[in-house]
Amino acid sequence: MNQPVSYERGDPWFDDGNIVLLADGANVAFKVHRGILSRHSDIFQTMFQLPPPQADVEMLDDCHLVRMYDLPVELSNLIKALYDGATFQNRSGRDFCDLAGVLRLSTKYFIMHLRKQAIRFLSQTWSHTLRGHDEMLEAAIKSPLVDGTTYPYVHPLHVLNLARETNVRILVPSALYFLSLYPLDSILRRDHPKLQIDHPSCPSSELSPQDLKEYTLMFQHRIDVILDFVRRVCGQRKAAANCKNDDSGACLKAFSRLCTTLSRSWMVRTGPLHFMVQAIDELSSISSVCMPCRRVFREDVLSARQEVWKGLPAVIGIPGWDDLEATDLNF
Repeated sequence: MNQPVSYERGDPWFDDGNIVLLADGANVAFKVHRGILSRHSDIFQTMFQLPPPQADVEMLDDCHLVRMYDLPVELSNLIKALYDGATFQNRSGRDFCDLAGVLRLSTKYFIMHLRKQAIRFLSQTWSHTLRGHDEMLEAAIKSPLVDGTTYPYVHPLHVLNLARETNVRILVPSALYFLSLYPLDSILRRDHPKLQIDHPSCPSSELSPQDLKEYTLMFQHRIDVILDFVRRVCGQRKAAANCKNDDSGACLKAFSRLCTTLSRSWMVRTGPLHFMVQAIDELSSISSVCMPCRRVFREDVLSARQEVWKGLPAVIGIPGWDDLEATDLNF
């Protein structure tokens, strides 16, 4: 005969439930409905199959007991999402950790609609589009500090490690791009405030050997993009076909000054995509450049930004954005 199980009630606990899930190790129990969970997951359906009558099964509160080797907070959040629908938010680093737990278990138990919803929410910040990237930067500039941290309140290393753990490759290029803005010694020390979140679902704060390689590739690529942009797009310009200052050469002289200014202004932690936008703004303050040359320069810069964004996945040797979207968002 089985010994009585010591446990505490978790949330949710439905008095009319017909199966009990016990987060083994923590002894937190959840009384739920077999049919609700089985409907969303074939793995749950298999786990919850009634044993033959002669089997010696564990019971708790007159229900079949199933031991689950998951964190109680993650199991709780997953069950609530299955009953009530998932509502993800981005108010603090803890919101990210709650989402991480749901993504982790929805992946483990093949609950595809929750997995897709979590990925879509994450990709609104860690975007697979240039527009999304720009919106994230704008929000980071405008949003207030939360717990002493800037928007989006989560370190890209946590995003990267969660993406690796759950095999969500569409988040990797953006997370690595932003991670490459952080000094390597800071990453290795793991002392950034965003890496100090105290939450059981928080991903690892350690940079893996493989991602150290990817970080290095992205770091070098970012520097190469800035240098190429300053030299080629800004420094090797020709006057527009209908330049208004062609005789005096005023526009080309202005672009030469712009090139010098940009060469002196970038730093190791400069993001090239934002740097290119700043170049357009810098040119707008130089009154000697005619409108045709100004317009062509803007078009060239926007085109260069698109090319940089399009090639970001290739920097670390993974498929392009369209393929990643088809795999991770359209399954």
